[in-house]
Amino acid sequence: MSKSVPDPDACLGVRARHLLKVLVEHYIEAGEPVGSRTLSRDRELDLSPATIRNVMSDLEELGYIQSPHTSAGRVPTVRGYRFFVDSLLTVQPLEEGELTRLRRSFAPGGSTQEVLEGASDLLSAVTRMAGVVTLPRSREDSLRHVEFLPLSGKRVLAILVVNEEHVENRIIHTAREYSAAELEQAGNYLNRHFAGKGLEDVRRRLVHEMREAREHMDRIMLAAVDMAEKSFGPVPDAGDYVLAGQTNLMDFRDLAGSVERLRLLFDAFNQKRELLHLLDQCADAQGVQIFIGEESGYEVLDGCSVVTAPYSLDGRVLGVLGVIGPTRMAYERVIPIVDATARLLGAALNPR
Repeated sequence: MSKSVPDPDACLGVRARHLLKVLVEHYIEAGEPVGSRTLSRDRELDLSPATIRNVMSDLEELGYIQSPHTSAGRVPTVRGYRFFVDSLLTVQPLEEGELTRLRRSFAPGGSTQEVLEGASDLLSAVTRMAGVVTLPRSREDSLRHVEFLPLSGKRVLAILVVNEEHVENRIIHTAREYSAAELEQAGNYLNRHFAGKGLEDVRRRLVHEMREAREHMDRIMLAAVDMAEKSFGPVPDAGDYVLAGQTNLMDFRDLAGSVERLRLLFDAFNQKRELLHLLDQCADAQGVQIFIGEESGYEVLDGCSVVTAPYSLDGRVLGVLGVIGPTRMAYERVIPIVDATARLLGAALNPR
């Protein structure tokens, strides 16, 4: 039987935890590596310089802090920030006055797009970092009626009547040409068996459950599967977000010290794919989520922290908003701002 590996976090004594907390707070505020002399002058630490140096050495060996090559001081590592955020940070809710100022930023009467852009601008303005808001997830459309018409060049026009009476036209590309009769039979099959069901659910059931039995299907069912696979479900590239204040990141030495890093970061903002994937992971999470440095899984965000929270309407998650900034951010301030803004955005999108 293998021996269990002790959790280093659990091995940190009260003195080491307290020193780490003070060191991280100093570094976040000043942005300079923190030395034992600075810590010895802190009123919260009643420790001798020699003791402080010993504890710092232990913290460095455990991977919570590190020493930049240009300084004798120490800075937090990603692990140090993570322990600080999870175990040492006390997050206070926003004061009523500040909450009222945030609430006033959501002026009634604006369009959904204006409200989303306002939330992104608000996050950027209040934190002086980049604010991001994903566009709301659309409610799953229910199929009322479908009709397929042949077009030239192996293309088919799918006419979908969804929900009550909303009509969508989608042009799809098929592997072979279908006759008008085949398309009519495929439409009749889908209307007969799946009217009233969610489009994505229909596509998923037909594609995944029937794929294994393709060799036993007749031509009508094969055509129905092909049509549903290509025409049902979300519109491609529907995911998107609004971003504000990305140029604020140029004001942070941690990020602006490397022009190449900033260029790659701004390229990632423009391409959107990686950031959208990260934000999508947060949509099903409860409350505030924090990715510090390489925890995001994307190298371009290694020098950044991303603080997110889902926003909801009638208990259904619509999307995610958040703040992107350097790992050296004031987490105790950013976290409640993101949390409150998510709640206010959900309220602002409620027509009642």
